[in-house]
Amino acid sequence: TMVDEDDYAIKPMNCPGGMLLYGNRPHSYREFPIRAAEIGLVHRHELSGVLAGLFRVRAFHQDDAHIFMTPNQIRAEILGVLQLAERVYRTFGLDFRLELSTRPEKSIGTDEQWEVATEGLRGALDAYGLEYRLNEGDGAFYGPKIDLHIMDALKRTWQCGTIQLDMSLPERFDLSYIAQDNEKHRPIMIHRTILGSIERFLGILIEHFAGKFPLWMAPVQAVALPINDELIPYALEVKGVMERTGLRMEIDSRTESLNKKIRAAQLANIPLILTIGAKEQASNTLSVRTLDGNVKMGVSQDEFIEAVSTNIEKRELDLELFQ
Repeated sequence: TMVDEDDYAIKPMNCPGGMLLYGNRPHSYREFPIRAAEIGLVHRHELSGVLAGLFRVRAFHQDDAHIFMTPNQIRAEILGVLQLAERVYRTFGLDFRLELSTRPEKSIGTDEQWEVATEGLRGALDAYGLEYRLNEGDGAFYGPKIDLHIMDALKRTWQCGTIQLDMSLPERFDLSYIAQDNEKHRPIMIHRTILGSIERFLGILIEHFAGKFPLWMAPVQAVALPINDELIPYALEVKGVMERTGLRMEIDSRTESLNKKIRAAQLANIPLILTIGAKEQASNTLSVRTLDGNVKMGVSQDEFIEAVSTNIEKRELDLELFQ
């Protein structure tokens, strides 16, 4: 499109940017592997009938990385990406499965290139040790790929991550490196994404957790409920202490009954509800309620901070610290 007499374009993929970054200067085999990652905005002309919430949109961000290497580095780099993907998915409590897609009928590249690429992916999957499914002829026209499908709490599967060996773009952008023989060679390139569309991944997480995020993910991690206006100063003091430790905390100082405040916090899926009364103020303690209804009274601020900090640091999915 034309804006202020200048041409502007939107991109459907981040890959050309990765190629331009690599091609910005000469490279030696001694630098490999070269890994370049970005959170890039891309656009797709999806039909209006298939647009759906965060799951199918026309503009989204993708966690792309392009890894440039020599042929003998393929297996190690793919293993590294698989380990990264598993660590990310397990952190969110998501199960996943692997699929290897091979050469389709219409493709570019030589038989030798496809054999090297496919065996590199297959060898990495075999070495990784997890079961995978083979999809004959379902690869991209420019190279074979590994797809990572995650499963949410509703047993739906989503293809989020992908590991692709691309033999087209390095050639089209005339990328090269100086090898041990002092000659120019074409680099092998892996294009990988772990989350895929970040907007879609967030949608998956929201539905997977039904809005009840683990403590470390919750936008608001705790709320203080003073039972009357006289206790608001103590609630503010508690809030200041907690925020200095990094806890995301709010105060509900409305002139509503305590039960209504508790109910509002539960509906907002706030993991920790701190009831503050005269007894808590006198003893400098907290009454802690979790979303599943567990209540523990007389919790010192130091005990609360230590338990919460440990839970967040370990990115635990359950909140058992006050049961």
